[in-house]
Amino acid sequence: MLRISKLTDYGTLVLVHLAGYDRGALCSAPELAAGTGLALPTVQKVLKTLARANLVNSVRGADGGYRLAREPGDISAAEIVDALEGPLAITECSHDDSTCELESSCQVGGAWQKISHAIRAAMTEIRLSDLQNPPAEFPLRYTILSESGHTGRTAKQESVS
Repeated sequence: MLRISKLTDYGTLVLVHLAGYDRGALCSAPELAAGTGLALPTVQKVLKTLARANLVNSVRGADGGYRLAREPGDISAAEIVDALEGPLAITECSHDDSTCELESSCQVGGAWQKISHAIRAAMTEIRLSDLQNPPAEFPLRYTILSESGHTGRTAKQESVS
């Protein structure tokens, strides 16, 4: 299953929360923890990683805190995942630093690479501003598939607030 880690999910929540502040305004780690419902140590860990990746800036001192390093529209979902997970690759041969011994004779590697590149391209197009305020063309949809592949119950939410 392809899935981002909880830490990446939490990092996205922190970034979306910061995106709601006026440009340049600072938000402390305790304020971020309260605003996101996350534990303070988790927020601090996420902020440290996001700062290393230059997605947030930190200001020390009594009046210090954190703010986005760039506008929400200038930060891609791919950058967020890269910062918190490392480079996206769904198979070993999909990664730039591939060490797969079978790569030269593999018949399916090219297809997996194509899939990995398509996922990367889609994540590059999605911006933090889209995550903050999902456009109407991003409906939230849940589908449960039975083992036979037939759709079970489906719930669809047309807009996400």
